[in-house]
This record gives sequence, C-alpha cells and structure tokens, in this order.
Amino acid sequence: MKLSKEIKTAILVISGIFLFVFIFNYLKGENVFDSSKKISAIYDNVEGLAPSAAVTINGHAIGKVQSIKFKGDGSGLLRVTMLISDDFPFSINSKAQLYEAGLIGGKAIAIIPAFDSSALVQSGDVLSSTVKPGLTDLVNQRLSPLQEKIETMMVSADQLLKNLNDVFDVKTKDNIKLSIAELTTTIASFKSTSESLNSLVIDNKSVIGETISNFNQISEDLTSVSKSLSESDLDSIMLDLKSTISSFESMLMSIENGEGSIGKLLKDDRMYVNLQGATKQLEQLLEDMKLNPKRYVHFSLFGKKGKRSDAEANEIKTAKE
Repeated sequence: MKLSKEIKTAILVISGIFLFVFIFNYLKGENVFDSSKKISAIYDNVEGLAPSAAVTINGHAIGKVQSIKFKGDGSGLLRVTMLISDDFPFSINSKAQLYEAGLIGGKAIAIIPAFDSSALVQSGDVLSSTVKPGLTDLVNQRLSPLQEKIETMMVSADQLLKNLNDVFDVKTKDNIKLSIAELTTTIASFKSTSESLNSLVIDNKSVIGETISNFNQISEDLTSVSKSLSESDLDSIMLDLKSTISSFESMLMSIENGEGSIGKLLKDDRMYVNLQGATKQLEQLLEDMKLNPKRYVHFSLFGKKGKRSDAEANEIKTAKE
C-alpha cells in the first residue's frame, strides 16, 4: 500500500511534535517513558539549587530536581519537585535535606531515609525539609562575631591614635627628640666606660686571678673552721656559757640588792657623803698650807728647833722661854 504525500507529511509532523515534547520534557528533567516517582518538599530559600540538581541517598544519586516553583499560596515558600528513579524504598517520614554540594558545585538535595513502620513514599508525597549549613554559612557564622570584634578594635585603635596625637604635641615631640639625643650620649658614655673597664680588667688580669685564688683559699679556710666548729663539743660550751650567764645575773642581782662591798658601795650613800666631807677637808688643808706654810714646814740650817705657831700664825712659846 502506497502512502500518499499527505499521510507522510502528517506522520512526519506528528513525529516532530512528539520528539519536541520528549526533548522538552527531558531537558526539564522529566522522562515521558520513565516510571519515576514524583515527590516534593517545601523550602524557605533554595539559593544555589537549580533544576536537574542531584537527589541522593547516602551520597548515591537516586534522582534529580525537576522543577522549583512558588507554592502559590502567597507565602513566598518554594516547592521543589523531585523525580526519584531508583526503587530504593524509604518511609514517608524521611526528610529532604538541602545541602551544599561543593564550593562551586551549587546545591543538591539529600534524602535522609527513615526506616519505620510508616507507609513508603509514593509519587505525589511531600517530604519534610531541612537545610544543612554549608561551608559558606559556617564561615559567615564564624566571621560575623570576628568582624564585630575587629570593628570594635578598629574604633578603639582610632581613639587611641587620636589620644596619642593629642598627647604628642610639638613640645612633647621636641622633648622626646632631646631625650633620645641624651640617651645616645649616655650610651656612648657607657660604651667608653665599658672599654675602660675591659682595659682595666686586661691590665689587672693577673691581680684579679690572684684575688680569686685568695678568695678560694679563704673559702676553704672558712669551710675548715666551720667543720671544726661542727665537730667541737658545742653542747658543753653552750651549757658552760649558760651557767656563766646565770652566775653573772645572780651577781648583778646581789649588787642591785645592795649585797657585798660593791653593792654597798653602789647603794649606800654614806661612803659618798664621807668622801665628799674628806674631800672638803682636804681642800681646806691644802688652802691652809698655802696661806701658812710655816705652820707645817720648819726648816733650820743649823739644827735649831723650829718655832710653833697657832691657827693665827702666832708663835707659841714654851715654858723654858
């Protein structure tokens, strides 16, 4: 049977339309001849997620994202429709987790399967959704507090620099320059002194060595003396010293109580009064000897007996005269 040109043209047009619909659906991620399950999940934000993104379970691809559309109730929520081509069974209580597939790989959806007694997921079911923070989100979470601290620190640093500029006026700067110049001079003086000390040490190296040797000898002698003291009978010496101190305290107590000659001498004032009277009489005697020497000294060249005088220097005559 020979087909007419019209029939051939109709068959060609229908085949083209069918091929166009097939390619269009395939590009949308939907296979007309495929018996994949179509499930969905609702998200607040799907930034980075695109149609044809992978849908995985434990890292294994089981399908892809078919479409991303608004839910249509005015809430602004997004419905993500997924085509699941794998026959792996999982419960309707499973979760569709949106995660970051890589730094430049966009986002994908991971099914976190639940293996419970609930019904298995079927085409048209809506899974509960979760969002796993990506590397960018984690970095932002870490950088946000750090950024606030850096901003606060920058403000403090700016205030500090402002205060420093207020403090370091022209006069202060001149004083600092003068101090640095004087410090340079002081360092030069220290350097000169250090060189002088080095020269002095080099010139007297032998004397210093001899001094150190003498010091070592003295240290050895002190060690020997210390050893001798440690080996001596210090206990008996301390006992004798304690006994001597006790005797001395007893003697001082006796003197304080006026006992003995020394105690009477210190405590009894009669000796002082007697000594004072004797001293006064001795002074009168010396004064009288100066005024009337003839009364005490008689000198005769020819052995003549000297004359006696009374207290008024008058001559005392005897009975024979």
